[in-house]
Amino acid sequence: MIDYDSVLSENVKAIAPSGIRRFFDILEEMDDAISLGVGEPDFATPWHIRDAGIYSLEKGFTKYTGNAGLSRLRTAISEYLRRRFQLDYDRDSQIFVTVGGSEAIDLAVRALVNPGDEVIIPTPSFVCYGPITRLQGAAPVYVETKEENEFRLTADELRAAITPKTKLLILPFPNNPTGGIMRETDLLAVAEVLRGTDIMVLSDEIYAELTYGARHVSPAKIPGMYERTVVVNGLSKCYAMTGWRIGYACGPAEIIRQALKIHQYAIMCAPTTSQYAAIEALTNGDGDIEFMKNDYDQRRRYFCDGLRSIGLDSFEPRGAFYIFPRVSGAGMTSDDFCERLLIEEKVAVIPGAAFGPGGEGFVRMCYASSMKNLTEALDRMGRFLKRHNRGVTRI
Repeated sequence: MIDYDSVLSENVKAIAPSGIRRFFDILEEMDDAISLGVGEPDFATPWHIRDAGIYSLEKGFTKYTGNAGLSRLRTAISEYLRRRFQLDYDRDSQIFVTVGGSEAIDLAVRALVNPGDEVIIPTPSFVCYGPITRLQGAAPVYVETKEENEFRLTADELRAAITPKTKLLILPFPNNPTGGIMRETDLLAVAEVLRGTDIMVLSDEIYAELTYGARHVSPAKIPGMYERTVVVNGLSKCYAMTGWRIGYACGPAEIIRQALKIHQYAIMCAPTTSQYAAIEALTNGDGDIEFMKNDYDQRRRYFCDGLRSIGLDSFEPRGAFYIFPRVSGAGMTSDDFCERLLIEEKVAVIPGAAFGPGGEGFVRMCYASSMKNLTEALDRMGRFLKRHNRGVTRI
């Protein structure tokens, strides 16, 4: 009889399962439940993008592409980044296509980080950064961002976290789960802290197109940051293409070359059909971005006001499509709040504790849902709070 505990990787065994999945398992057993938990657009992929994928199949474009992705797609990525964010990356040496943004994050960490290094991760943030760091044998160093700072990373917080072992800083902005953003002044302060060091930056910009009131500024645009920054992005959120699994990484040619080697052996190439659809999206999809973003902005303002009206207050999120209200005043942990809300009122939200240190006492709600669902969810949450007769801490 094999002792599986002894043969499995110690690094893998040490990783806890995602704190998000348990709630989806409960949700699957329920009828008439409303999910504000999945971080996914409720739009279908625009038809002209779907048609491009369909046409590629009709033409028989079903073989492997080059490891880095179709040259036409890398050209489209380069032109898109220049047009939308004033970022200049060479198609042939500084860009490659990945299976979603998640693969790009994994490859960037593996290309840059050695066992024993430290990786600074502002939290609350997306759940993958810490586990990916640990799989590499490195140590995540969590920096708790503060609600009073709108969950931005400050220069003082960064400076205090740096040690001689620091190798990489992850900047997950616009932020999942908080909706926080980093403004240009914030990034300039970060750049000043990093000046004179060899600390690299991984900028996860998957929500870069979804900002409200202020245009996203990439860290790679800040003086002194281009040469130390790997930009990760993808088409999942801004073009409603989550299931197509197309992302990309951009950065200094030396880093991209090493990350591409891992991609060659582990993946080969991103899905061919998805790559052809992505060319269409990046070339002719600016209008789709603006349409969906404007719709999200309406929902954002409506849902923020609705939460305040039932006693759940939050700073106003400026990016992505999440709101992160404080629930600590309800007399429950964030995990208990979410579980009881799901069981009693059939509304699924995600406990803030699932997103790392600093998340306890908050919950993540995704407003990329229909106005009908958002309205019904507000009614149900209002009943829930009245039933428990709890005041909720306001900010």
